[in-house]
Amino acid sequence: MPAEDQNITAPEIGILEWFRVGEYEHVELAIKDLKHLGVRHLRTGLSWADWYSEEGKEWISWLIPHLAGEFQLLPCLTYTPPSIGIEPKTSSPPRKPESYVYFVEEMISLFGEYFDWVELWNEPNNTSEWDWRLDPDWDIFSTMVKNGAKKAQEQNKKVLLGGMSPIDPNWLNHMFYKRAMKNIDAIGIHGFPDVFDTMWEGWENNLKKVQEVLDNYNSSIDIWITEAGYSTWQHDENRQLKEFIKAAELPVPRIYWYSLYDLDPDVATVDGFHVDERSYYFGLKKNDGTPKLLYKKLAESNLETEVLKSEDWLDTEPLLMLDGQRPVMITGGAGFIGTNVASKFLEKGQRVLVLDNLSRSGVENNLKWLKKTYGKKVHVNISDVRNLYNLKPVVQKAGQVFHFAGQVAVTTSLTAPVEDFEINTKGTLNLLESIKLAENPPPVIFTSTNKVYGGLQDISLFEDKNQYKPESDKIRKSGVDENRNLDFHSPYGCSKGAADQYVRDYSRIYNIPAVVFRMSCIYGPHQYGCRDQGWVTHFMIQALEGNPITIYGDGKQVRDILFVDDLVNAFQLAMTNINDLSGEVFNIGGGPENTVSLLQVINKIQEMHNRKLDVRFEDWRAGDQKYYVTDYSKFNKATGWSPQTDIDTGLERLYEWLKKNKESLPVLQD
Repeated sequence: MPAEDQNITAPEIGILEWFRVGEYEHVELAIKDLKHLGVRHLRTGLSWADWYSEEGKEWISWLIPHLAGEFQLLPCLTYTPPSIGIEPKTSSPPRKPESYVYFVEEMISLFGEYFDWVELWNEPNNTSEWDWRLDPDWDIFSTMVKNGAKKAQEQNKKVLLGGMSPIDPNWLNHMFYKRAMKNIDAIGIHGFPDVFDTMWEGWENNLKKVQEVLDNYNSSIDIWITEAGYSTWQHDENRQLKEFIKAAELPVPRIYWYSLYDLDPDVATVDGFHVDERSYYFGLKKNDGTPKLLYKKLAESNLETEVLKSEDWLDTEPLLMLDGQRPVMITGGAGFIGTNVASKFLEKGQRVLVLDNLSRSGVENNLKWLKKTYGKKVHVNISDVRNLYNLKPVVQKAGQVFHFAGQVAVTTSLTAPVEDFEINTKGTLNLLESIKLAENPPPVIFTSTNKVYGGLQDISLFEDKNQYKPESDKIRKSGVDENRNLDFHSPYGCSKGAADQYVRDYSRIYNIPAVVFRMSCIYGPHQYGCRDQGWVTHFMIQALEGNPITIYGDGKQVRDILFVDDLVNAFQLAMTNINDLSGEVFNIGGGPENTVSLLQVINKIQEMHNRKLDVRFEDWRAGDQKYYVTDYSKFNKATGWSPQTDIDTGLERLYEWLKKNKESLPVLQD
């Protein structure tokens, strides 16, 4: 039926998620996440092969009622038991077509109370799902579908024909020719724009071609999109969000988005091999449960497409040079430091290009604030530094680059060291390559970390009340300088340290103007701290939310903390003097005059909050330094810079900003 005759304004949106036998915990987690999104429709597999496996009957007998209690279920009856196939594999046609019909009848008899629709097979024109080479004229398949659909309708079920992948009107025409469509209520199609469907013609064109086949047969069958998705294997989460919006506005009754979770990289796909990375990254969440951009925005919008479209920072005007002026480019520009740097330049009337993948909780608020405050001066590129092909054309337009994008937590690097490397080291190398290839290579400032110096176990310490102090008078007076040997302790230290050295080397070898800052603890407005990074702000947020604060270790560990305004001033001085400073590394932090222990910060927050805080202690974390204080004298001698904001003033300013913006703070657990 033509879309205009269906009176469809917006499709019902469902999610597709496949479950393997025995994944009970996976199912429970999926239910929780889907309900969080407000999902009502769920498409999942009801495997014929599993039903005849040793654990399959018990599994399916639990799975179908369990899911149907929470969602309107669309079971997809697919996969041949290998023992009855022409060849012993799940994609094989069965030797006897009627055996599938018996399976359809049995499933409806046992579980029919839990669903109104039943889907017959999955992607039958895809050899991974149905090996049509063993059924070259589709005789077995058409017989299965024709008789299975008739049996299902006799049992008062509506029938969906398993979705075409790729979309193929000729195949659908053949199904009519084989008289397989008489008892079909809807036809499914699958589309994966520019992922698997590399010659993608657009949803509208594909729907039109399918509709033309239906019109040729005077068929009133509905067209559903039973599988649509976009893989983030190239770290393009914004494209995934935009493809969802496109699909969700199509004039069809139902769309199922694939999928809720990325696939486990240790589990083989249907083909039995891990050979195609695209297959593993279609989820709304990563395999470790981390939400992608689309999941976060769906949770905020409750599946309302108009709400997603209303986010004005998703699409910005093309970035053009005005009067020859190139914008300031800030990778990680929606982050805490990036937002403060952007604001400083924007206040001066300069245009800023913010490149950020929005992976960190709360940074969307920073981006919205920048757009609301500075309007068209802010250009946005929702992208990831791991995607070299997106990065290159953006860098071509930059006049200056501040590289802040990175994986920022030691703890995360311990659990995901490969991802930590890919973001911090490979991402930085991608940026440097893009700068090197630029017609006018822009200068770059890179933020490294004091973690490149390792645990500093060689610095002898003594306890003085509630803090550690060095035995060395020199270190106690001045702090740690740049002459200390590198000692990458933790994957985070390795990835940032390697990136640090790449920046220096590209400056020397390729004559790229570049400066490296090895930073201590930075704090200030627009920071959404968590227990893994941004500890000063995290402590304050926990205090404001009335949550307990966890300290790892004894709390006597010492840091020099630097207010973000002072850091921004240092960046501007470095960029102003980039020709003289290029290739240099500077330690940057609050220095000895802004040194404080964790316990001392807790006491200051308690005074501001006028309430005793619930402080708890746990074991020391790997790679933690008991003492680190910056010797910033090298940068002071080069530029005259020194911190201007004392600890009490800085903490009070941050505390007031957090109170004022309390409603926008992300929900964080200690």
